[in-house]
Amino acid sequence: MEKETFAQMEISTKAALHNFKYFRSYLKKETKLLILIKANSYGHGAVDFAKLMEKAGADYFAVAHPVEGIELRQGGIKNPIIVLTTGTDYYKEIIENGLEPGIPNLYSLKKFDAVVKKMGVDVYPVHIKLDTGMHRLGFMEKELPELLKFLKAHKEIKVQSIYSHLAASDEKKWDKFTLGQIALYDKMAPQIDEAIGYHPIHHILNSAGIERFSKYQKDMVRLGIGIYGVSAVNQKNVMPVASLKCRILQIKELTPEDGTVGYGRHGKITRPSKIATLPLGYADGINRHFGRGATKFCVNGKLVPTIGNICMDMCMIDVTDVKDVKVGDIVTIFGDKPTAIDQAKVLDTIPYEVYTSIAKRVKRVVVR
Repeated sequence: MEKETFAQMEISTKAALHNFKYFRSYLKKETKLLILIKANSYGHGAVDFAKLMEKAGADYFAVAHPVEGIELRQGGIKNPIIVLTTGTDYYKEIIENGLEPGIPNLYSLKKFDAVVKKMGVDVYPVHIKLDTGMHRLGFMEKELPELLKFLKAHKEIKVQSIYSHLAASDEKKWDKFTLGQIALYDKMAPQIDEAIGYHPIHHILNSAGIERFSKYQKDMVRLGIGIYGVSAVNQKNVMPVASLKCRILQIKELTPEDGTVGYGRHGKITRPSKIATLPLGYADGINRHFGRGATKFCVNGKLVPTIGNICMDMCMIDVTDVKDVKVGDIVTIFGDKPTAIDQAKVLDTIPYEVYTSIAKRVKRVVVR
């Protein structure tokens, strides 16, 4: 960690490439690999992480919103980029920036087609989303006839890919449902192929799907949380890419007579103590539920509890039992110890939320 930086999220190149190779090992040589870069690369820093993955050999990227795709283009990313949640208002900007919209319904398709024509574009690629059971976005089976009719009549729309999303591929108890989703996809997608007269890219597997259902990898797979270090099979197979670290700002030596620490006086001093203040708070993504000893951070190899309430820009930890602790020592909020998965359990949530909650004002630094 840089001396002049008091808080940063370190992005490990070594870990990211390890995870890339691990998931790539499930795939045939010809299978394309798409990396999810949405939500600031799950909090890992969109442009820098996309550059790392582009260099590693990723074939496609995907973002949630047009502004995320525009940020990647402005950052110099050349790979094709799918915008998964296009809405209906940014189609001009999507085309101007060479992004490729995910199309979940006929209304969106018609609106996009109108913009394509208005801008004088001869042919433009889109990605058709099928609803095979997630019931969030996408064409349902009963809606296929209208879709096929439209695609046949509008050759300016090129179907670049046909995709769907698995709702519970990480949970064995839902494997029958997952296989049902795949079977429905295999029934729906070929109908589009036949109607348009060519075979677009087919893809349905997500991270857990790659590990657990690799025989259904089709033409491309979509790698999201897995690339960042979360496995649905065995956590030992992957490495955490992000480590959130900071330096101790100040240490106070307090006794029970000094009373309490922090807002609301919830941090009670019950013994002679050393209390360290850190430069990260809930505005940085340190959830308030981490306070009052609910979780532990790592200082000099030792896990120590929080004390008192998490503040907007700071929080406090009890370092009484850490030998030779001093101002400037590095504190790990999550990384190898504790992990983001450990912290997610404290919050009764998933590591996705832990990662994506880290504010953009926290510097992201790519390390070896």
